[in-house]
Amino acid sequence: MASNAADVEHVATWRGRISRRRALAGAAATVCSAALGVQVVDPADALAAASNASPSKAEDERVLQFVLQLEYTQVAFYELALREAGLRGALRVFAETALDQERQHLDAVRRALGSKAGAKPRFNFGQNTKSEHGFWRTAIKLEDVAVASYNGQATNLTPATLAAAARIVSVEARHAAWVRALVGEVAAPHPIDKPLTATAAAAALHAIGLRS
Repeated sequence: MASNAADVEHVATWRGRISRRRALAGAAATVCSAALGVQVVDPADALAAASNASPSKAEDERVLQFVLQLEYTQVAFYELALREAGLRGALRVFAETALDQERQHLDAVRRALGSKAGAKPRFNFGQNTKSEHGFWRTAIKLEDVAVASYNGQATNLTPATLAAAARIVSVEARHAAWVRALVGEVAAPHPIDKPLTATAAAAALHAIGLRS
């Protein structure tokens, strides 16, 4: 019982910190925007507007279709892990927060593609979602793949779409650092991130659990 009480208190502390940070971030953004005369734009709206205004819409669409598969994979992974892996404490807070943000990323990409958005693929994550150990090892891999995938497609995007996508990839990098820190690994193990080609990224996602 003592252990359970400690877990509850630990989670409550993490949730409190996250709520306060979100509130402060939102207040700061509002104040800065008002002071600078800048309108706060939702990431989903930014991606949609960038995609529609792109002078190379076909290439942007190709990249966004690939990114869509990535975001579907992340959402499915976190959803299943939260049901199956027995996550507790700070790891569970991370998974819940990451899932919420990945859902927003997925919605942003789907809205950008509109009626052309591909269907949700199938997944088989195997043991990757069955335990805390399997979860955090796979979460690190998946978030690293996300960062490398976005970076790998950066030069294929028009400036407007690239600017919108950059708002997402920076959050993916924070996810990777966060889960590493929770399990005692170095948050930023390399000075430079190596980008992945679409082919290599697709292979990595398949190895994690993407099936079609």
